[in-house]
Amino acid sequence: MRAQHFHGAVDSAGQPLAFTVDNGRFSHFGAPSPGSPPMDATDLTGYTVLPALVDGHIHLDKSFVGDRWHPHQPVASLRERLAQEKDALATAAPMADRAEALIRQIVGWGTSAVRCHIDMDATTGLRNLHAVQDAHARCADLLDIQYVAFPQAGVMSCAGTSQVLQQALESGVQVIGGIDPDLLDGDAQGQLDLLFDLAQRHGARIDIHLHEPGEQGLRQLQRICERTAAGGLQGRVAVSHAYALGEVPLARALQVGEQLARADVAIMTNAPGDHPFPPVAALHALGVRLFAGNDNIRDSWWPYGNGDLLQRAMLIGYRSGFNTDAELQLALDMVTTHAAAVLGLQDHGLGEGKPATFFAVRADNAAAAVAGTPAARLSMRQGRWVVPPPA
Repeated sequence: MRAQHFHGAVDSAGQPLAFTVDNGRFSHFGAPSPGSPPMDATDLTGYTVLPALVDGHIHLDKSFVGDRWHPHQPVASLRERLAQEKDALATAAPMADRAEALIRQIVGWGTSAVRCHIDMDATTGLRNLHAVQDAHARCADLLDIQYVAFPQAGVMSCAGTSQVLQQALESGVQVIGGIDPDLLDGDAQGQLDLLFDLAQRHGARIDIHLHEPGEQGLRQLQRICERTAAGGLQGRVAVSHAYALGEVPLARALQVGEQLARADVAIMTNAPGDHPFPPVAALHALGVRLFAGNDNIRDSWWPYGNGDLLQRAMLIGYRSGFNTDAELQLALDMVTTHAAAVLGLQDHGLGEGKPATFFAVRADNAAAAVAGTPAARLSMRQGRWVVPPPA
């Protein structure tokens, strides 16, 4: 295959960008060198070229994408929601088919990698994991998946779940999940002891769903920071949602933010519509790693979402009051480079020698892309078009 030269595009700041791709990697940025061998040329005039999108939090096992419309069913409690969800999934199209449909949909927007939380408990075992793995096997050339063993129904309060989590890690799952150690499990010490022990023994990362409110949620964050530092797991622990950081006065949130930064515990937010969420810009200024994901997409939890991470960045910016180009760039970083760093994707991004994996959007620059979320996209993965230019 001949090398490919791309010209006419701009970078995130709106500056002219040209580059060459050879053997699936970025080989050169700028005009071709004198004496370069013949190469194919692609004109990207009108496009901004950006690092590929990375979804830091998605549930491929839950979505009804690829199935009929399922009207949302209100419930009165978390336990009711868990029961309703199991009933709905039991009558839905096969999980592998739905997961594949969603994978192909998000890839079309420019997503190249995801962190996927998979429900696991003593009744489901690894069944959901195997279904999503089957779906991924059908389109493995389109997307990388990092799996999270997610104990949706609790760890200590759901008999047999700890054994399933152990089995998941032994089968190659890379991340151990948790959920509301006090509010759902009623045993914060027990849950955190188990999760951190499993992570250390298996060399796994940790990603804990935390919906606990106010000071209760902040205490959990502080416990997680302390255990992260004590276990030498800095840079390998994330907390998803952390609503508490948006429910307390800013000064109090920043006190905990300083601990998060010191322990290098990352925070994921998707800027959900009916919840306060962490103060992104203020925490970022302290050095806290912020990343984002779609979370639930058209499932039992809510009917919203199409999987477009650029739209998710816009929602984060909109709800955070972001207006400047720098602020909009931060929102984009949360679904590109910041998410990639949390997942440990060291070769992500635009740079000589890195895999030629990127997406391009019709916009003047990155800020305009976030603000306007244009639908016109191109994407390339390791030097091969996933969404090619129009013929």
